[in-house]
Amino acid sequence: MTDTIGLAPPPETGACALPDGTYDGACIVVTGGGTGLGKAIATEFARLGGSIVVASRKPEHLEAGRVAIESIGGSVIVWPCDIRDDASIAAMFDAATERFGMPTVLVNNAAANFPVPAEDMSPNAWRTVVDITLNGTFLCCREFGRRHLLAGTRGSVINVGASYAWTGGPGFAHSAAAKAGVKNLTESLAVEWGPYGIQVNSIVPGLFPHADMTADIRSNVGRLDDKADRQPAMRSGQPRELGWAATFLASPYAQFISGHTLVVDGANWQRRALTNPPVETIRSQMGRPPFGAES
Repeated sequence: MTDTIGLAPPPETGACALPDGTYDGACIVVTGGGTGLGKAIATEFARLGGSIVVASRKPEHLEAGRVAIESIGGSVIVWPCDIRDDASIAAMFDAATERFGMPTVLVNNAAANFPVPAEDMSPNAWRTVVDITLNGTFLCCREFGRRHLLAGTRGSVINVGASYAWTGGPGFAHSAAAKAGVKNLTESLAVEWGPYGIQVNSIVPGLFPHADMTADIRSNVGRLDDKADRQPAMRSGQPRELGWAATFLASPYAQFISGHTLVVDGANWQRRALTNPPVETIRSQMGRPPFGAES
């Protein structure tokens, strides 16, 4: 008999803690909303009556987002958008407003990431990840904020962060630095825009395995022989659980929460062992030869 039971599993898919219709009449923009956790977040807003705008650069991701929302009877439009380009962002917001009215919730989920030792990272790789993850998040926030300030209306921004914004991210120096910037941006904008009725918060996902993980991330996760017993919760997360966190933060029941980063990971990022395992270099963990030894 084991003395560990872990955290309880979540309610079934389709369950909602908030009242039906919480987001009736609301337009919700989700960048990167056609795949993975972005799609899960968009789906939970749609279940509660929200009209969804899925923004992505890739046609196949846009189509996947459209199918996911329409399959539960939700209202959705998809829009090709490069969040590194302010004109592309403005066009997406124009289309959203024309179809559903002024977006009241913005979820900045789109990001770039891939594992690489810092010494192997090209300058272009660094610039690309920072440009999409940090600059793109700011440009979307800026467009959303400016429109609400001009209209004198309230809104809610949810930025998707990462726990290595606090801890550092060996093997992910580009993404960790960008996500640290996103965390600070969240806190700065919450103070600046609070007087105008605009909330700004972040959510940080833990391990949420899903079918849309990139091959390199999936291979890294796949190296673990048992993912459940490596989590304090004794299980990994279900994508809908992140969606529930997002719908709560933007809801009428969380209006006094702003500038906050909500970590949804079963306490995994705070885990500490009584003794440390032997140090293994990032190159070794990735199966790479010593620097300079590549043929």
